[in-house]
Amino acid sequence: MLQLSSAPVRPSLLMPSLAAVVAIAIFVTDTVTPLDIAIAVLYVAVVLLAMDFAGRKGILFVAGGCAALTVLSYAITHEHDPASGPFLRCLISLVAIAITGALAARHQGTIESLREHASLLDLTHDTIFVRNQDDVITYWNRAATELYGWRPEQAIGRKAAELLNTEFPAPFDDIMSELKRTGRWEGELVHTARDGRRLVVASRWALQRDGRGRPGAILETNNDISDRRQVEDGLLRAQRELAHVARVATLGELTASIAHEVNQPLAAVVTNGEAGLRWLGRPVPDVGQARASVENMIKNGQRASEVVRRLRALSRKSDPSYAPVSLADVVNDVALLIGRELQGHRTTLGVSAAEGLPLVQGDRVQLQQVVMNLLMNGMQAMDGVSARPHRLVVEIARSAEEPQSIVLTVSDAGPGIDPASLGRLFEAFFTTRQDGMGMGLSISRSIVEAHGGRIWATNRPEGGARFHVSLPIAEERIA
Repeated sequence: MLQLSSAPVRPSLLMPSLAAVVAIAIFVTDTVTPLDIAIAVLYVAVVLLAMDFAGRKGILFVAGGCAALTVLSYAITHEHDPASGPFLRCLISLVAIAITGALAARHQGTIESLREHASLLDLTHDTIFVRNQDDVITYWNRAATELYGWRPEQAIGRKAAELLNTEFPAPFDDIMSELKRTGRWEGELVHTARDGRRLVVASRWALQRDGRGRPGAILETNNDISDRRQVEDGLLRAQRELAHVARVATLGELTASIAHEVNQPLAAVVTNGEAGLRWLGRPVPDVGQARASVENMIKNGQRASEVVRRLRALSRKSDPSYAPVSLADVVNDVALLIGRELQGHRTTLGVSAAEGLPLVQGDRVQLQQVVMNLLMNGMQAMDGVSARPHRLVVEIARSAEEPQSIVLTVSDAGPGIDPASLGRLFEAFFTTRQDGMGMGLSISRSIVEAHGGRIWATNRPEGGARFHVSLPIAEERIA
């Protein structure tokens, strides 16, 4: 494979000296020896040697010089016999020199053109290198040197993955299979520079094929996005911190409801304990009734423990943990925590889920936060409405527009949403309530989009608003 470098060529004196010695040797041999062969044809070797140190015009000059030496030698030895065999051998030699010179000059012109094109690649800020099917680097531009620290002569001939200690987002064989199938591949890689710095790069690969369609060279272009990735990671951490603060703040608003949900099973435990003692304190202990009381105590203790577990999950600060989860279970978890709040707002909650719905891939706690935000917003929106019952309806079904998604819809009977506010409803700090912070829906949107879904709002024709959350099913997310 031809290797090009954009660095200027610095020929040594060895090749020109060797070409001159060969030319002189051929001239002397052609002039002083009586051999009946076209010795001057050997001048083509001088022309070919000139390709290593001369440009296009230089090759033509060398070829012209070899032709002149051929004619001079013929003139010295066969001046009075132009029609003889030596004349034909001289003519053959001149033709061979001319053809070789023309082809060599054309080839050198092509090489110079390619080298000029390669030098243009040094003007870009993108790192560009070319490697063959064995992952061996054959071209390395200036930006690659500046980013990674290796000069072209140090990088060319090395395997790219070994030189850069590349970390791939998928198995290398899978990436190469996609590249051979489509001719292109894009993704993020982690490279290690010569000084040990770890670099995150946006990488684009393009496959070159030969005339028979067989895979050849691979052109790889990389952009350093390490700083951008750090900013994005920082933003993500800030979003998670904000979401955690919002969860804790919401739990603070639900203190009365939470206390009720915990006290109720604990009170039942005490009542059943007292009843059990009475059954056992009879002259003839009623073991059956005492056993039933103990079983009720265990059941209510488990209920209180479940409430505490869900509270701890919502208040805990941890990284998202994605797993297949049922949206109906998520809604039931939230309903258990806001039961007292529903009573305080004189609101009824109805939940309907289609049969046989697949699971979605998500973080259970974050999805609980989204559902809690929507239900709390719905309850608060209906506080000023007296013309119709306060009823929240949660519907979970497969999306008609997106068959590979599940849609959760929360409907309320409030005044609805001002059409002028629909476009800004999910912006940070935008709120239609005087005491609102404007963060609940913004955080909900961030969570839903991080799950690969989308959230939007519409108005109900009969009055009230609907909030829709579309999430991809687990099978699609995993694939």
